[in-house]
Amino acid sequence: MTAALPEQPDWLWRNPSPKPSYDVVIVGAGGHGLATAYYLAQHHGVRNVAVLEKGWLAGGNMARNTTIIRSNYLWDESAAIYEHALRLWEGLPAELDYDFLFSQRGVLNLAHTLQDVRESMRRVYANQLNGVDGEWLDAAEVHKVCPILNVSPDVRYPVLGGTWQPRAGIAKHDHVAWAFARKADALGVDLIQNCEVTGFLRTGDQVTGVQTSLGPIRAGRVGMAAAGHSSVLADTVGLRLPIQSHPLQALVSELLEPVHPTVVMSNHVHVYVSQAHKGELVMGAGIDPYNSYGQRGSAHVIEEQMAAAVELFPIFARAHMIRSWGGTVDVTPDASPIISPTPLENLFINCGWGTGGFKATPAVGSVFAELLATGRPNTLAAPFGLDRFRTGALIDEHGAAGVAH
Repeated sequence: MTAALPEQPDWLWRNPSPKPSYDVVIVGAGGHGLATAYYLAQHHGVRNVAVLEKGWLAGGNMARNTTIIRSNYLWDESAAIYEHALRLWEGLPAELDYDFLFSQRGVLNLAHTLQDVRESMRRVYANQLNGVDGEWLDAAEVHKVCPILNVSPDVRYPVLGGTWQPRAGIAKHDHVAWAFARKADALGVDLIQNCEVTGFLRTGDQVTGVQTSLGPIRAGRVGMAAAGHSSVLADTVGLRLPIQSHPLQALVSELLEPVHPTVVMSNHVHVYVSQAHKGELVMGAGIDPYNSYGQRGSAHVIEEQMAAAVELFPIFARAHMIRSWGGTVDVTPDASPIISPTPLENLFINCGWGTGGFKATPAVGSVFAELLATGRPNTLAAPFGLDRFRTGALIDEHGAAGVAH
């Protein structure tokens, strides 16, 4: 059993000043940037690497998500990369030597209408064909998995059944970031906080580094992992990305006794609920419909997801909300990510994960590191290239599983 580490992370890594140049500069010290740096150093031997963060390490979406981990996506390409992530998650605490409370408590996706049932069973069959653990449960079996869920037929949207992925679960997001940061730092990676990237250095169509609030830094290759601000950064170098940024809100309740054994998600009433390790309920729903870079959202979204949660879980009707927060998610037209070279030589992007970024963290690190090390996407990353928006070879998870967080 890995020994528990203290909550205060400041001493777990160095806080160096930037060097004049690096082999690779990664923009964004969230989970994706930190994981990419770790895999670059550990698996590819590329250790002259800097990860630049405009604020504090892992203070963006990595600190503002609801920590759900699953791989039960519909399309082959999505299932492949998220299943790769889940398999990495299963070995990651030992590999990083850090207990970040990875809990495989399973995920239920509820069906409330006949159309829900058809779509859900289609996804289960697709999962099984792709080697992903997916099962269809009827209402009675759903109740056995989660006894506090209201499966009465006398409600507005009765539970007709649901998909069940037993290997799915949650992890403690900030500890995941600290685990990757600690290992990357030990391998020689410079993690530089309070260093905002304001533009790119270039010679013709070749990117040669970044301009930052701490001065210019040259780089052999630059990888962007800036989530909701990816399009803003790309604009500085004349690259227009097919991304819209939206607020995504979540909330937690007061501490409760452990009563909720799994993760329950419903697209129909639109809420998902789990119980964190300390006891608070963690709830989320859909993105706010408008574009914004603000890390906050509209009150009616919170109101609607709380109403949906109480509808599914009457036991929580008197629970008190403690706090809510928002992140800035980057959404592509097909709700699938972009992992790709760009038309500018030496500039690579990882963005467009929308609401699914946290669960993909180790897979992103693995495939984006390979792209930065070799200049070529591997078979998992290749379908998610920028070129698909020109060819029409989209991976449309909007109507499948990509919008279910």
